[in-house]
Amino acid sequence: MTGIPGRETHSDPLSLFAWPVRVYWEDTDAGGVVYHAQYLAFMERARSEWMRAIGLHQDALRREQDLVFVVRAMEVDFRAPARLDDQLSVSVALLECRGASLVLAQRIERDGALLVAATTRIAALRASSFRPCPLPEFLSSTLKPLLETP
Repeated sequence: MTGIPGRETHSDPLSLFAWPVRVYWEDTDAGGVVYHAQYLAFMERARSEWMRAIGLHQDALRREQDLVFVVRAMEVDFRAPARLDDQLSVSVALLECRGASLVLAQRIERDGALLVAATTRIAALRASSFRPCPLPEFLSSTLKPLLETP
């Protein structure tokens, strides 16, 4: 384990950053299985914590750079259900860093078993206009060293 919270060293690059999530009643349907949309919330938390761990604070980016990130597209593969009280690990890996967007690989696992895999495309927008904008140079230079190969 490295000194950055959530940043773990594994042979699988998609586990580079992992955030723990416990499944609560509010996350499940009547059968005690995680409701499909809740997996997206788990992935959102992990993306936010990944950014925080690399020193990027979304509120400061909005205030100081007029920059926000939005999910542009997701491809999600639901493989197995999570259930009430499961301890999950939600990982984030940067696959692409383009001029105005990022592509992330995300996984949700329980005890090493893959439950959900997703590819998430993130767009950079001006907070004031919600129009696409290029990533500032300092941001690109922070992110590019984190690029992973799937």
